[in-house]
Amino acid sequence: MPDLLPPDLLHYANGIRLAVFDVDGVLTDGKLWYSEDRRELKAFHVHDGLGLKRLLANGIEVGVITARMSHLVTERMAELGVAHVYQGQKDKLACLTQLCEALQLSLQQVCYTGDDLPDLRAMRRCGLAIAPANAVPAVAERAHWRTRRNGGEGAAREVCDLLLAARGLAETELAQWL
Repeated sequence: MPDLLPPDLLHYANGIRLAVFDVDGVLTDGKLWYSEDRRELKAFHVHDGLGLKRLLANGIEVGVITARMSHLVTERMAELGVAHVYQGQKDKLACLTQLCEALQLSLQQVCYTGDDLPDLRAMRRCGLAIAPANAVPAVAERAHWRTRRNGGEGAAREVCDLLLAARGLAETELAQWL
């Protein structure tokens, strides 16, 4: 992966200490599914989940900031070991700023991945803004980098792989799986 990425992107990605993801449209495909008994259903890509766990294992904090409330998000993030989960957030930048203060990080040390207009303010203030391939145009145009995959289809994994590659951990980390 590093050979396919511009050197300046790897430089910025190397300074990231916190990776924050939106949920609907980034960690899921953005579709809202409801069962007949009105229960909400979401599908999370397993590749994204392993990517988040790999970030945590390599010292990069992971957070989720979403405007919606869902017990499924709570359950999935707990399963992955993601401690920084903020739901019902209408002002994502304010939430991100508070998280950075709590972790004693600057916004420049944050990678924020979002796909729609509510993500823009946070994306514009962070050090590295990433959009999945299917992000709305206004977001895609303002991102520093776009993934090749759509949200919910491995886009978050691409972000995780980028951050690990930027730190020179991709090959070392891969060796443990061989």
